[in-house]
Amino acid sequence: MRLIKKIILTFAIFVILASMIVLGFEAYLKKDTANLIYDEIENVPEARTVIVLGASVHSDGKLSPVLQDRIETAIELYQAGKVEQILVSGDHKTADYDEVGAMKNYLLQRGIPENNVLEDHAGFDTYDSMYRSNEVIGIKDAIVVTQRFHLPRTMFIAKNLGLDYTGFVADKKEYETSTRLRRREKLANFKALWEVITDGEPATLKKRLE
Repeated sequence: MRLIKKIILTFAIFVILASMIVLGFEAYLKKDTANLIYDEIENVPEARTVIVLGASVHSDGKLSPVLQDRIETAIELYQAGKVEQILVSGDHKTADYDEVGAMKNYLLQRGIPENNVLEDHAGFDTYDSMYRSNEVIGIKDAIVVTQRFHLPRTMFIAKNLGLDYTGFVADKKEYETSTRLRRREKLANFKALWEVITDGEPATLKKRLE
């Protein structure tokens, strides 16, 4: 019985310490990037480009609610004259799954001129999108659009890559997947930390622009 109690106690201490580390690092990211994140269009500094980070797309090409809100927010920034062009960056690893093409089609349907839409089909995750936006696409200043839970990690990456980017909140509603996404984000924060510490490179530096 004593051995079992020791095991249980050790496990409980481990869980508590792990939770403190996860929550502590999440709090640090929020504090470290707070001055780079905006939620009112009139306050966000102008930039040449707004970057829309990819998210899931349905099999029929329809944007998920999370991604649709990102795109709609980018359109609002564009129409307000805060940016001149829109970069859509997402996953297009296979022929039958194309986040970027779906985002571009949505923008064109909403009246955004095609020559003002840039594409990066190799933004497989947040780090790849941020790294490639500068190194491959050549974006020097930008507003990055994504949900509030995702922005601290995104801006932490951009800041540590030396990018002159700000973030803008895309939340327009509560999402069915919000709880799952927030839990996933807590672990993804440590992936971002590792990538920054190791000065990682994206999955590819090729010009996957189509």
